[in-house]
Formats: sequence, structure tokens, C-alpha cells
Amino acid sequence: MTSLSDEALHRLSDLSWSVRKRARILGPTAVGCAALSTSGAMYGGCNIEHRFRSHDIHAEVNTLGTMVSAGDEHLAAVLIAAERERFTPCGACLDWIFELGGGGCIVAVQTRHGGHIESLLARELMPHYPR
Repeated sequence: MTSLSDEALHRLSDLSWSVRKRARILGPTAVGCAALSTSGAMYGGCNIEHRFRSHDIHAEVNTLGTMVSAGDEHLAAVLIAAERERFTPCGACLDWIFELGGGGCIVAVQTRHGGHIESLLARELMPHYPR
């Protein structure tokens, strides 16, 4: 899958912004994420920050954990909602995106609800990822 319909992007956006409202943050950035599995199911998650920052759970990992817990293991796309300029998943989150979706997984980011959605493939974000 190299593109998503406008309807799928809109549904992912709505879900990611909705779950973002439940983020538990200690720092400045609440993050929501929505995932679309290859089966067509959608899952959401938010970041959960801990006072010992090494225990933070990123929204992408929370979302993918929920997807796997539901019995879905094949990722088609993620949409991340964060009110920050030039936001992308961190390297650890991209490791999970590659693990479950491969280099062709769509990674979309939106910095304001209803705003422009930037979509890239995982391999465009990490072009030298080990195969």
C-alpha cells in the first residue's frame, strides 16, 4: 500500500486527535497515534509519560501494542497527531513500524487537527534501515 484514501486519512486523523486528548504528559508534547492494519481495523494510542523518563510509552508503541493485543500484526499505516513543527516518530518507534509494517508502511503526521497531513513511507524516513 503506497497511498490512503481521503476517507481513511480523515478517520485516522480523527482517531489520533481523539486519543491525544488522553495523553499523560509531564513534558510539553501530547501525542496521539492511529494505526490502520492490513485487515482494515484501526487502533489508537497516546503517549504516557513517567516521572522516570526512561519509562515513557510513546504513542506509536502504545498504538501498535494495542493492535497486536487485538490479534492484528500487519501494519499498513500510522498517523501521528502532535502540535509540533516537523514531528516524526523517533528511531525506536520507527523500529516498531518497520517490524510490523515494513519499509512500505505509510507514516503520516498532522500538526493540527484538520490541517495538512504529511505522508511518507517508513523507508523514506529511514532510508538506510537494515533489511
